[in-house]
Amino acid sequence: MKQIIINTKPMASLLTAFLAISAVAGCSEKDLYPDTAKDWEGTSDYFLTDDETQFTTYYKPYVGNVGDPMPFFDPKSGTYRILYLQDFTTNKTGTYHPIWAVETSDGASYTSLGELVPYGSIDEQDAAIGTGCAVYNEDTGLYHIYYTGNKYQPTASENGQVVMRAVSTDFVTWTKDLSFSLKGNDNGYSKSDFRDPCVFQDDAGKWHMVISTKRTSDGKGVLAEYVSDDMNEWTHNGVFMNMIWDRFYECPDVFKMGDWWYLVYSDIAAFDRKVHYMKGKTLDELKSATAGEPLWPDSKEGALDSRAFYAGKTASDGGHRLLWGWCPTRDGEDNTEVSAEAEPNWGGALVCHELVQNAEDGTLRCVAPEAVENKYSETCEVRIMGGEGYTASGGTYSLTGNSHILFSRLSYHNLLKFSVKADAATTAFGISLVRGSDSEKYYSVIFNPEDNGASRKLNFEERGPEGKGFISGIDSSFFPASDDNVYNVTVITDNSVCTVYVNDEIVWTNRIYGISRNCWSVDCLTDGGSIEVSDLQIRKY
Repeated sequence: MKQIIINTKPMASLLTAFLAISAVAGCSEKDLYPDTAKDWEGTSDYFLTDDETQFTTYYKPYVGNVGDPMPFFDPKSGTYRILYLQDFTTNKTGTYHPIWAVETSDGASYTSLGELVPYGSIDEQDAAIGTGCAVYNEDTGLYHIYYTGNKYQPTASENGQVVMRAVSTDFVTWTKDLSFSLKGNDNGYSKSDFRDPCVFQDDAGKWHMVISTKRTSDGKGVLAEYVSDDMNEWTHNGVFMNMIWDRFYECPDVFKMGDWWYLVYSDIAAFDRKVHYMKGKTLDELKSATAGEPLWPDSKEGALDSRAFYAGKTASDGGHRLLWGWCPTRDGEDNTEVSAEAEPNWGGALVCHELVQNAEDGTLRCVAPEAVENKYSETCEVRIMGGEGYTASGGTYSLTGNSHILFSRLSYHNLLKFSVKADAATTAFGISLVRGSDSEKYYSVIFNPEDNGASRKLNFEERGPEGKGFISGIDSSFFPASDDNVYNVTVITDNSVCTVYVNDEIVWTNRIYGISRNCWSVDCLTDGGSIEVSDLQIRKY
């Protein structure tokens, strides 16, 4: 077996020194010379604020961004190891995206493991690395990383994308196995679209590999399947699943949870660029989910989050299954730089949800990991800074008509927890961030009634005299309206990354710059309507 040994020890030392320097060099002037004269507690005017250098809940490296995550639960260390494509602020032409990794026990705090697999030279098959997966083979004691090798400017006789692998005995030093490769054109698939391998075991212990590709016969997207008894010899096993219509499923992740089999994937279609899932009671039933009309698993067509959560893949410790994806940055730190026509930037911060299975039908929903919520352990005083059309009594806040109540400034890491009871299914309400008493524009998550109140949808709006209004492409999927018009809301922020959980049923992730050190509000948005807000908690760390 032809091998390349990757010596990571010197690199790790250099990385440690580099990060130590970056931790100081990355500080903004605001960090070094804080505005100590500012009356933060007693004022409510808007403040232009920056993110901290490091994100400590929704991980982001000191330099660059997290690209497609490849989570893996290591049975030997008993921890989650999330591999990802390291996206530097400026990538080299033709050679980029080495595989780096972080480690966590609970999805709330991370330790960097540095670089695991470097990209190749400009003339090698893996000049640029694409998504893959990590697995451990108990029979051989070897860790495997299967990944996509992207050739720089391939000729007509060369493959643009090939599935490659690296192996390790300790998850520290990795060996590129250059004797191994899978090429799509060997089995009637594209030479240029053959990527994102996912490896899993079935109930009988056979290994399966699913690859995102296109058939050469008709150009249609499919998930190709290969099988193996020992992870050395892989045999083509036909099409695992046809992709519906003209869509393309990236970053596939196949796993069994309880009695159900699932496929989690990212839909590349611009209008629906979200993480979705399919389900089946057996592996064969899962494969047939798109054989005719799509067997959508739920009313949201299997969507798990918004467009600002992408490339999601999962890992399980046997008791919990966590889902990781990235939340993109916005050009110019402009919160409105996203639409249904313009794709978000590639890569950003690492966001983690927990996947929960509904026992009655096997459908999935996302909730906040318990460890993430518990991390926000410092209780903050609830203070009203202003507003209109509200009354407050004993921790309950009533708002009528077009009204709002403005609360005091947030920190860099915030958890807001409260319940909203609307007087009617058609009453719109929301929460607003980056809001001051003098704001000409601010950013609102609107619980918008749809279908005459039969369902709701979270819309994102830039409101205020200078606001653009509704921002297309970053709204949530439709979800059923609450029978009693009560919505339990949890908002978690880490600098500019914001996740909103509703009734432990739906999650909405977005990048909203300027949250830190600015006020926030709860809003009633319907003439003649009213809402009641209770059980408000504000926590930070």
